[in-house]
Amino acid sequence: MSPPPSPAAPPISSLDPGVVPGALDESPLISADMHPPVDLAEDLERFNAKLATYLQPEDITRVGAAYVFADAAHRGQMRISGGPYIAHPLAVAETLVGWHLDAHALIAALLHDVMEDTAITKEQIAERFGKVAAELVDGVSKLDRIEHQSFEEAQAENFRKMLLAMARDVRVILIKLADRLHNMQTLDAMRPEKRRRIARETLDIYAPIANRLGLNALYRELQELAFRHAHPLRYRVLAKAVKGARGNRREVVSRILEAIRETLPAAGIDAEVMGREKHLYGIYRKMREKHLSFSQVLDIYGFRIIVKDRPTCYLALGALHALYQPVPGKFKDYIAIPKANGYQSLHTTLIGPFGTPAEIQIRDANMHHVAESGVASHWLYKDESALDQLQKKTHKWLQSLVELQSASGDSSEFLEHVKIDLFPSEVYVFSPKGKIFALPRGSTPVDLAYAVHTDIGDRCVACRINFETMPLRTELRNGDRVEIITAPNAAPNPAWLGYVKSARARSKIRHFLNTRQNEESAALGERLLSHALRDLGLALAKLPAQAWDRFKRASGARSQRAVLADIGLGKRLPAIVARRLAEGVEAGAAGVAAEGRSHQAILIHGPDGVAVKLGNCCRPIPGDPIVGLIRKGQGLVVHTHDCPAIAKLRSERGNWVDVEWESGISGMFEASIRVVTKNTRGVLARIAAGIAETDSNIVNISMDDDSGEATTLFFTLQVSDRIHLARILRALRRIPEVVRITRYVNTKH
Repeated sequence: MSPPPSPAAPPISSLDPGVVPGALDESPLISADMHPPVDLAEDLERFNAKLATYLQPEDITRVGAAYVFADAAHRGQMRISGGPYIAHPLAVAETLVGWHLDAHALIAALLHDVMEDTAITKEQIAERFGKVAAELVDGVSKLDRIEHQSFEEAQAENFRKMLLAMARDVRVILIKLADRLHNMQTLDAMRPEKRRRIARETLDIYAPIANRLGLNALYRELQELAFRHAHPLRYRVLAKAVKGARGNRREVVSRILEAIRETLPAAGIDAEVMGREKHLYGIYRKMREKHLSFSQVLDIYGFRIIVKDRPTCYLALGALHALYQPVPGKFKDYIAIPKANGYQSLHTTLIGPFGTPAEIQIRDANMHHVAESGVASHWLYKDESALDQLQKKTHKWLQSLVELQSASGDSSEFLEHVKIDLFPSEVYVFSPKGKIFALPRGSTPVDLAYAVHTDIGDRCVACRINFETMPLRTELRNGDRVEIITAPNAAPNPAWLGYVKSARARSKIRHFLNTRQNEESAALGERLLSHALRDLGLALAKLPAQAWDRFKRASGARSQRAVLADIGLGKRLPAIVARRLAEGVEAGAAGVAAEGRSHQAILIHGPDGVAVKLGNCCRPIPGDPIVGLIRKGQGLVVHTHDCPAIAKLRSERGNWVDVEWESGISGMFEASIRVVTKNTRGVLARIAAGIAETDSNIVNISMDDDSGEATTLFFTLQVSDRIHLARILRALRRIPEVVRITRYVNTKH
């Protein structure tokens, strides 16, 4: 920590705007006879005293100028609670002073609402206080509400703006967290429904961000305040129960505390020992997650032990394990493997007197500073080399937000990914080379693959966990050794979204699928529109640019490619788009030869894509007569011509498309068959062997027990075409136990 400067700067309350060089000149908002409100005098005095402990005189002067500027800008504005508005920016700045943030951050804290609530612009702030402070204020400020946005969309967009500004400069989120803290402390003046909404938002977003940045003291306070406002009745009942338990357990807690304070010095360990009470939200969450009553939550008291260095932490642990019996499975070494937010401590649970469990945290002084102030310790303890790792982890997380942003489709999706990323109750796994990866609890090998590299995730096909081949959906456990197996032509499976847990994996999978969907949809849309234009005597490639410009203006489309993608996804009908494009276009200018205008079908190139799907009801395969139907949001869905499902869709005549299989088509397609067999031992094995002998693979199998003598089996098989399927059916009919075999159409789809 830098030594306190000489107290040469004047206190904020005595600043006159006329004596701040270049800061407030010619501002119509400032009057020379302005004085701070009387009821803020005590707050200002305390604020001045804290500033003088670490800022240089010139910086104190600049902060004072910002206070005068903010006070003038907010003059006449009152908070809902009734006090002058300037009290709020001052409280926010005071929180940041506690973290010893620099003058730029304090100036931005004092000015953080002027862009939203007054006529002051970013340019004016930059001119008076510099570009850095202006960027910080802009990062914290909300976007103007767009008229057609819902409240949720506007909130999501504001979070995206703020978090991306935070990725550029972490001080943005520190200011916002201090802002949210004071808002939560003064929330009683709000309407009950607004209190609950703000409290829920704090629990979902702001408290987890504080935790992710290692600001544990702030994290706990935000949780407590949010719990009190979101569930006031539960809060009061639990507070009363804890108060009663405090008296009942006082003797036990004091005995444990006394025993620890005697044991550690006897072992030659100099330590500071503190008893602490688990905060109410932590107790409430434990009761809810583990379905416990309050009387079953025994460990509401814990003890924190602070020693001189890392080796002494382990010596203290040994002494305490000799004093009281440790609970198996409750020891965690966050010193050897720190949490993602840089937190380091040894955690253990001991069985104290009368069978009372006691949670113990052991750490050294540096670890304690980081545990309470997290990334803010960068400003508080600049010379601590132990903070290097924390800064690297924080920077890595902030950069991951930029990646999430680029991979997310919209603000709501980005916010969803960030929320997932903010609840990382972690599991630690090892790569084959011994590198440790921290993943959210419940993660799978797919999450690990994307944590290693996006290309590894995209090409992942299998995995080995502790040297055994396991399914990709297997939930990983602490200490697992995981090897990812890739294939060059593999691609992400949409089913992965059902079980991945990390925000990175989820956003990368969605980004890949959305990109592929847009590409395939645009390609299909181009083919459909080309056919529709050909029927009008026009060629898509020869359409003049003016026709597209006119259509985009009339329809509000962003681009030609977006129109084609909409056609491929069924959001626009190709015939209607073609007619509108044809308006005012001469056939000679963009025409096709008469022989080229003969009707042509859309060719189906292979198995399911994103824009072209094969119906799950009839499962068409090459060789089947087929028809196509454009469905909104689904693209082109292909059915067999006799599929029962299409009878219900006859009314959608404008959406039908002629389709044909491409000649020489290759690939494996899924087909369903129903097999009625005699109920004899080994019949399933013989049928499976018969399928394997015909070079087919079983994708799925189910059965209905029709009676005691017969069983109906349903198989989904992989086949290359109709001839291949016929060969399979012939082979199965030769099995004596097979009574009847048919191709199966699922009418429920």
